[in-house]
Amino acid sequence: MPTTFVAGPARVRTPATSANLGPGFDTLGLALALHDDVSAAVTADGVTVSVTGQGAGELPADEGHLVVRAMRATFDVLGGQPSGLAVECVNRIPQARGLGSSSAAIVAGVLLARALVTDGEHRLDEVAVLRLAAQIEGHPDNVAPCLLGGFTVAWTEPSGARAVSVPVGDSVRPTVLVPAERGLTASARAALPATVPHGDAAFNAGRAALLMHALTTQPALLLPATVDRLHQHYRAPSMPGTAALVSELRAAGVAAVVSGAGPTVLALSELPEGFDAGTAWRLLRLAVEVRGAQVGRGKLGHAERDPVAAGRKS
Repeated sequence: MPTTFVAGPARVRTPATSANLGPGFDTLGLALALHDDVSAAVTADGVTVSVTGQGAGELPADEGHLVVRAMRATFDVLGGQPSGLAVECVNRIPQARGLGSSSAAIVAGVLLARALVTDGEHRLDEVAVLRLAAQIEGHPDNVAPCLLGGFTVAWTEPSGARAVSVPVGDSVRPTVLVPAERGLTASARAALPATVPHGDAAFNAGRAALLMHALTTQPALLLPATVDRLHQHYRAPSMPGTAALVSELRAAGVAAVVSGAGPTVLALSELPEGFDAGTAWRLLRLAVEVRGAQVGRGKLGHAERDPVAAGRKS
């Protein structure tokens, strides 16, 4: 069946995400109420990309943009490429900070391409969307919460990625501390050893299971539930400021972890009264985003074009 395209633009709002959450390396993730808004429309020819906010003037404005690359991969799955594309990105998720900016772009691209194909939802269901997004990203721990919202557990089967979303307790109040410096997931992964001690693997399995209970039922256990032995200490030498802040907060009783591959720090329990992160860190208190990515029709509106970050700064 030939591929036909929808007239007019589609738009999608994708949330920031924090992966790993301490012991849940490459499996656990949390969607946060800080969003990118992206719209796309099929055009007669060529590819144009406009970027406002985070990454403006730095990200590619052509086929090299990650949203476009994800759209192209999705159109291939759906059976045909459009003649041209016009993409508009309003980015609020910090780039290369461990808050899922690449996953947000990939999810936006997959969902936009599906929305621009007349029978896209019939050809590519929700399970297939997750699998394709995870395939493009390389692992599912960020794309899962971006798509599904809330606290997610992701795993990979021979057929591809799978995930479930689990409700988070109302008393969980995430805070992210974002440094000016950037980090790259590829570099952070290069710091990890090829094998780990059996005892460390068993330790993390127990703490990841405890974290499920703490996030959903008993937040008082978040501090012991977020101890990790698989990845954070291996990466610490490459981001000493992040490692020092995590240690400082944990010593004060805060369930703090490295967000994704860093260098952002995620705190899952309240910061001490009067805590001052200093000028090196931007502090954002963000709700858990329970809805995941949201797709709509039409151009971005005035509010959606505002590049100012959501969340309460301190």
